[in-house]
Amino acid sequence: MAAMTRMILSLPEDEKKWLERRSRRLRVSSAELVRRAIRQYRAKDSKTRLADVLRETAGTWTSVKGDTRRHVEALRKEWERGR
Repeated sequence: MAAMTRMILSLPEDEKKWLERRSRRLRVSSAELVRRAIRQYRAKDSKTRLADVLRETAGTWTSVKGDTRRHVEALRKEWERGR
């Protein structure tokens, strides 16, 4: 297990009560529930960023006709000659 760092977290009263009820229902500590939530948020955030990049770059090679692998290899040869 990774080393843990203790921190103080301030929550509105209604969120604290929800966290306590939820942690009792799942039979885990409130701290564990917060750790799980952070892990889920980070995983979702990472996937969202990848989806954004793919969406932003979609269609950028529409000018390339034929096999893109050959096109990339040709570009690499040009770069090697330019060194």
